[in-house]
Amino acid sequence: MKNLFAFLIRHNFIFAFLFFLVVCIWLMVQHNGYQGSRVLNSSNEVVAGVYQSAANTKEYFSLRQENEKLANENAILRNLLRSNYATIPLKVYTRNDTLYKQQYSYTSAKVVNSSVNKRRNFLTLNAGIDKGLRQDMAVMTSDGIVGIISNVSENFSSAMSLLHKDVRVNCQLKKDGSYGPLVWDGVDYRFCQLNDIPTHSKITKGDTVVTSELSGIFPEGLMVGTVESYERRPNESFYTAQVRLSADLKKANHVYVITNRFKNERDSLETANQKQVDD
Repeated sequence: MKNLFAFLIRHNFIFAFLFFLVVCIWLMVQHNGYQGSRVLNSSNEVVAGVYQSAANTKEYFSLRQENEKLANENAILRNLLRSNYATIPLKVYTRNDTLYKQQYSYTSAKVVNSSVNKRRNFLTLNAGIDKGLRQDMAVMTSDGIVGIISNVSENFSSAMSLLHKDVRVNCQLKKDGSYGPLVWDGVDYRFCQLNDIPTHSKITKGDTVVTSELSGIFPEGLMVGTVESYERRPNESFYTAQVRLSADLKKANHVYVITNRFKNERDSLETANQKQVDD
């Protein structure tokens, strides 16, 4: 403390000069409109520059995370590229040939509202009829599936998330194709249950769960999650698996809505078949 006082006394003329300088500037700004406006504009520019620099710095440090996310997304889209096309055998001049028709297309959208703590949870997207969205379209992120479109308006749409008591999505174990319905028990938003897995399935913890072609809405092979645990409940002849969802539905932001170009055709055919069975 003694050294501090000695330093202040030794350089008192500098601190006095700075004090009077600040007082003069303050008096000039307060009593002269032109100088005051110039100082105010300059200070605003400085503050704006600081904010911009902070934003740029934050954006720079988040580039790695964004690049990793884009890389994962590109890998997923590359894997989906082939499955987007349906293979249709044709007979051309007595020679078997193959025709490829695009079955799935993707529309990007942003989640503007969502919930995870109710028994019926929804996501609101900022795309609707104007972007070609319709009911019963699948919704996914780069991490995995998230839900199914239930209602649409001109500019928005509502999707039932996987965390909805009425949602059933046919999924399968990637390694052996054993399948069953994926449902949510309403407990933890991070987990869903994969039911009716046959006991002869060689299921293990960590197995990858993907969508099944039987879902009729989602393309086959989309990431769903991994097996956290499994059990054979009393009086049941199947396994029930606890699946940790790969997509964090609490943080879902950018999504893709999947259009199945053949869905109406398939639905019409299956409805006609069911009508024949009922008759």
